[in-house]
Amino acid sequence: MNAHMSAPAIIERRPDSAQSSSALSRYFEISLFLMLLVSVLALVSTGKLDLVTILLAPAALLAKGYRWWHGYGPELGHGTATVLVVTYLLYFPVDLWWVSRMLSSDAQNPVLFSALLATIHLLLFAMIVRLLSASTTRDYLFLALLAFSAMLASAILTVDTTFLFFFLAFLALAVSTFIGLEMRRSAEGAVHPQIAPGSTAARRLQTALGITSAVIALASLLAGTVIFFLIPRFNAGYLSGFNLQPSLISGFTDDVELGEIGEIKKSSAVVMRIQVEGNQLLARSMHWRGIALTTFDGRRWYTEGHDPVALSEGSDGWIAVPPALSTDRRYAIPFEYTVMLEPLASNAVFVAPEPARVRGQFFGLAIGGSRALRRAYLTVDKTGSLANPFHNFADLRYDAVSELPEIPAEILRNASQAYPESLRALYLQLPKLDPRIPNLAKMITSRDRNPYDKARAVESYLRDNYGYTLDLSGTPPVNPLAYFLFEKRAGHCEYFAAAMTVMLRAEGVPARYVNGFLPGEYNDVGGDYIIRASDAHSWVEVLFPGYGWITFDPTPPSDDHPRGFVAHLGLYWDWFQLQWNDWVVNYDFMHQFTLAQGVQRVSRRWTAGFRETFERARSAGAKRLRNWAERASSIPPWIVLIMLAVVPIAMLLAGNARLRERLVFACRLKMGFEAQPAQAASFFYQRMLRVLETAGWRKSPSQTPVEFAASLPAGEITAPITRFTDLCMAARFGGQSVEASRFTALLEEINSSLRARIRREPRMYQTE
Repeated sequence: MNAHMSAPAIIERRPDSAQSSSALSRYFEISLFLMLLVSVLALVSTGKLDLVTILLAPAALLAKGYRWWHGYGPELGHGTATVLVVTYLLYFPVDLWWVSRMLSSDAQNPVLFSALLATIHLLLFAMIVRLLSASTTRDYLFLALLAFSAMLASAILTVDTTFLFFFLAFLALAVSTFIGLEMRRSAEGAVHPQIAPGSTAARRLQTALGITSAVIALASLLAGTVIFFLIPRFNAGYLSGFNLQPSLISGFTDDVELGEIGEIKKSSAVVMRIQVEGNQLLARSMHWRGIALTTFDGRRWYTEGHDPVALSEGSDGWIAVPPALSTDRRYAIPFEYTVMLEPLASNAVFVAPEPARVRGQFFGLAIGGSRALRRAYLTVDKTGSLANPFHNFADLRYDAVSELPEIPAEILRNASQAYPESLRALYLQLPKLDPRIPNLAKMITSRDRNPYDKARAVESYLRDNYGYTLDLSGTPPVNPLAYFLFEKRAGHCEYFAAAMTVMLRAEGVPARYVNGFLPGEYNDVGGDYIIRASDAHSWVEVLFPGYGWITFDPTPPSDDHPRGFVAHLGLYWDWFQLQWNDWVVNYDFMHQFTLAQGVQRVSRRWTAGFRETFERARSAGAKRLRNWAERASSIPPWIVLIMLAVVPIAMLLAGNARLRERLVFACRLKMGFEAQPAQAASFFYQRMLRVLETAGWRKSPSQTPVEFAASLPAGEITAPITRFTDLCMAARFGGQSVEASRFTALLEEINSSLRARIRREPRMYQTE
């Protein structure tokens, strides 16, 4: 057998024996590894994978990255890698029908989610095995495609804001990786020597590739964003598909055991966000109603035979909600709001008290996904609780209008106590109670003569005499309500609400137990209320014939929301999540219509502003022209003639800079302005040269003023010329201030000497 055939399947190359790769290959390997790491971390960040996968997949990737960075080659041969993948394919049915099925038992669709989970396991296993054996361009291309598949799986599992950041990083790295891959493939077999890693040329190459990749990724992102917002949408949102594993939340079904709401309150997960139209103060003490329950057996609340009625949307898209009772609406306050509900394992629709109409995407998926083939509808039961028949397995956005009952206490005190028999049977039902409970109710309300005062008395008594706690560990008592009232004397909202409901019923006042949420924390950055699972709450509704159901809350108030700098920064993050969910996850035709209206308003405002600015400029220009015309008509004719004579002179001066400067200087001298010494010396020296030229003495450009003065023939004219030259030199180069009268006096002396000499020797000057 040949030696190479008997080589072990596992191959390891130490750094000292490894061949140094080129700078291009190094750049490509780093970019590919980071792309793989980002895709795996995106999967892990969804929170939908099992603990083993969450720990092992990134650990294996980081270990390979460490060895790769230090120059180690492939750990596995291609044959061994193929055997491992084939072996895992044999294990895949076990993972699909047993392991992943157990991990997805609490999902909305266990079969579908287990198939997705098993496929992700196979994907990650193949990625790690191929990474350990990669050595060719084909291997690297396969790894890049696996990374892309991992990002697609992440998008199926979640589309929250964390995925957005991983997607942006993956986009930039994918562009960089495929550019590097193509350049690496093209460079294979090239005759030109490769660029060594760490050299100046290598750094320049890597910088250029990084900048190019970033620019291409940014341009792709911008183009994709424009396309995303412009493509017509007629469905329930581009990314708002069903969540395969929504957050489980109990306490919002028609069968709730005491203690379930307390378990929810231990979580800080965001349940929904609510934006209020108009007066924000109306929502600060709001109780967001989820479900009302009618019957109590001593340990649990439930509703039997609630017989839900379907409510379909009208032609305007709104679903009208009929009032539960014929109530007086004179004291109702209109209240408009928008709810962004996270995926929950519940069908409850959370609204403010007395909802009047609701509009949202309450429909299942029809064949082809056409909006025209489906019709939104809700159900309402005899307690007035709204429900989504398709469940809240996806991000749900809906608008609602409620008519908040704001009825004065005096009117409620005088309300009728003639309750219909059907309501008495339903809302005065009581199980067998500890005798101390009705006795306590009688003691609390002994001085009260109407249901309103009785309800306020029980509410105040529970608030003032009992403590709030979530710590109810230990063996559950046989009679939890009696244990709360007479032994523990502390509990959470469920016990307070249940105790008040039972005591009011014992006193003949119809009441019911309600589960929902408190108003949560107001985000002044985004202008919305953040409602978390910890805001889950229970309270009581009391019936007043003619005025409907009025809310009472016996639980002592508490404020558990964090404060401080870090908590305030979290509000900015939550605002970003709100915008992401509203304008990306739930982006639909209505959002497009709103966006188009906004663009139209902005364009109209800009156009109107431009027109106003242009009109103001035109009016101001016309006014100036009229003023000029009026002034021109008042100018005397002789001034016009002078101006016409001056224009040619001005044009001549405009074309001769030297003449213009001399004229200006002469005018300044005539007007008595003081000139700079150098300027005055130059001006007067030029005048002297012109005078001497009339006698035939011309200064050569190569001569200095002193040389020129020395070259003149000796005589009485030489003395003033020499003094004049010295005076000019002192003024021009010495900065001495010389009065113009001294220059003019010397010029006059030179002129006189020159005229006298011409008279004595006329023939010589004529010859010259």
